[in-house]
Amino acid sequence: MKYDWSILIEKFPIFLPAAFETLKITAAAIIVGLVIGLLTSMCRISKIKLIYYPATFYVNLVRGTPILLQLFIVYYGLTDIVNLSAYPSAIIAFGLHNGAYISEIFRGAIKSIDRGQFEAARSIGMSKFRAMYRIILPQALKRAVPPLGNQFIIATKDSSLASAVTVKELLLKSQQMGSSTFRFMEYFLIAGIYYFIMTSILGFFVHKLEKRLAVSDR
Repeated sequence: MKYDWSILIEKFPIFLPAAFETLKITAAAIIVGLVIGLLTSMCRISKIKLIYYPATFYVNLVRGTPILLQLFIVYYGLTDIVNLSAYPSAIIAFGLHNGAYISEIFRGAIKSIDRGQFEAARSIGMSKFRAMYRIILPQALKRAVPPLGNQFIIATKDSSLASAVTVKELLLKSQQMGSSTFRFMEYFLIAGIYYFIMTSILGFFVHKLEKRLAVSDR
């Protein structure tokens, strides 16, 4: 069977709803991941063992197991506890996965700030929380932007795994279209173009943000 490249142009628009689903899953997973990541990073830099060790175990567990396995555990493995549909299962699994990696990004950024600034803030009467909130975190967030941008791009691509639990995103759409016409290459290429466009746009805005933050530091 010869490739029919006209399919790329003809069928490209019908993938828009699937692309929108991909964006929704990615955005939700990133938001959940940012919240979990920030809280976990605070626990990881804490000297309180009661919160340090559980946070460390969570990060190591997520980083040491495949994301697809984590998705299957949430979707198939928790049915005796809670019966989740595919969409929320994907958001929870991807949110937890991104949270572990984002926590390490935040932790590294916070650790990179000179501790003398924290001690100086404390010496003028600031509480630990206020010193962290007003002095350390704003600087750390700027340094975290480049690795966060990379993690967001990875999250966009990882969202394709949601097809394994029947979420109607780009990869599942291309599989279904390919199965019905036996033109897998053409439909996989359409999905690939969509992913490339989305990650390129995301990369562009992250780069612009990096440049703006660099200017504000001068």
